[in-house]
Amino acid sequence: MITAVFALIFAIRLVSLSISVQNEKRLIAAGAKQFGEKNSKLLAAAHIIYYFSALAESHIREAVFDGISAAGTALTAFALVVLFYVIRALGEIWTLKIYIHPQHKINRSWLFRYVRHPNYFLNIIPELIGVGLLCHAWTTMMVGLPVYMVILSIRIRQEHEAMRHLW
Repeated sequence: MITAVFALIFAIRLVSLSISVQNEKRLIAAGAKQFGEKNSKLLAAAHIIYYFSALAESHIREAVFDGISAAGTALTAFALVVLFYVIRALGEIWTLKIYIHPQHKINRSWLFRYVRHPNYFLNIIPELIGVGLLCHAWTTMMVGLPVYMVILSIRIRQEHEAMRHLW
């Protein structure tokens, strides 16, 4: 059951990746500039390593789907709902990388006014915790989350720097 839920979550993430790639192509064609390319690659690698480490740990532990897994699934479901809300809110400028279009506009909808970086704090972090709980991946969470947070904090600083002129 854990593997099936994991596969569904991973498939949903692949859908978001395809949306990002489509938006990326449009942004590049429109003259957008990418920032933090190396960090974006590190973040993508960390995300994939985290996911599959959690899955491997669930197999090593012979974890079964239980209340902890259900809580992880619920948290991940919440995170994915937020992800697709953010994708919809940002529209064609949403990507997994940092691209700034020459006519880039700051989103001032209610979520972006009240939560700074909702994609990071309401999607990515809860998603990673949720996947860890789903898989009973305690070691993955103890090691992977701090490493991911370092890379994510660099990403946030790069995004602020890239968007500084828009404020």
